[in-house]
Amino acid sequence: MVRKTIFVLLAAFVLSRFGLAAAQQSSKAHRIGLLISASDVIAPFTAAFRQGLRELGYVEKKDYILEIRSGSAATDRLFDLAAELVRMHVDVIVTVGSPALKAAAKATSTTPIVMRIGGDPVKAGLVASFARPAGNITGLFARSVELSGKRLELLAEVAPGIKRAAVLTVSSNFEATNEYKDLESAARVLGVKLQILRARDPDTIDSAFAAMSKDRAQALVQIPHALYTQHAARILNHAAKNRLPTIYSHGIDVENGGLLSYGVNYAAEYRRTAFYVDKILKGAKPADLPVEQPTKFELVINLKTAKQLNLAIPPNVLARADRLIK
Repeated sequence: MVRKTIFVLLAAFVLSRFGLAAAQQSSKAHRIGLLISASDVIAPFTAAFRQGLRELGYVEKKDYILEIRSGSAATDRLFDLAAELVRMHVDVIVTVGSPALKAAAKATSTTPIVMRIGGDPVKAGLVASFARPAGNITGLFARSVELSGKRLELLAEVAPGIKRAAVLTVSSNFEATNEYKDLESAARVLGVKLQILRARDPDTIDSAFAAMSKDRAQALVQIPHALYTQHAARILNHAAKNRLPTIYSHGIDVENGGLLSYGVNYAAEYRRTAFYVDKILKGAKPADLPVEQPTKFELVINLKTAKQLNLAIPPNVLARADRLIK
């Protein structure tokens, strides 16, 4: 009887310890919210983000759980999703794209937010400064303002003799931006006339390409925006149909048939957001983590598309390419 009682007590003790250990193990799993503006970015971002966490020693479902939300760049929808993540008490929200960041910032001023954004977060009033963000937001700013002129210069190198270049933008006041000033300065030096066209949806994209054709545009610079990620296939098809040499900011557009791109290495930046999440989960405050800006940009060229457009890529441009799509 005594032995039976001891056995029962020991069994109860072991089970209680096991249960406690399991509970402690479960409590270690951080909940990370991902709020992504464009649905097409979900797969590449989450893959790179998970890789970044793996490199830092995190195991999914053991150390962290992902709550993935995407609103297809619709601000109202994104705000609802951001509010949902806040109600779930996630440990940190990672945002991709300006619409997602603005929605998350509106939803919470306390939950840490790690951003990956193309627009200037200081000018938007989302962080106090790059060195000292001050609030609950930090992360990566993929500065591309100074790249528009460089993109036009690259187009002129691979398609020599162009005199008219179209510019596709979402912005209604693009001509008032520094990005336009940079582009216009390069165009003036190159002797290229710019045709600024605004497009946000399938209908306006179709109209913009019709206007390019009417004005006999010889090349196209696409200004990066989350909406263009959604409509990438449409833009690529129009560019191919019109045999229009086009430069993008994202290498994936070149992988999918675009001529060339010049911009940040998105996969590397996506992985880098995991570094910020790791710091925050270990107790760092977003206000004390400086916002990073890229220092290296990649040039991607699709040689097959160049051949279809009867363009011979100059050797000096080929030598500068980080990736060649064959």
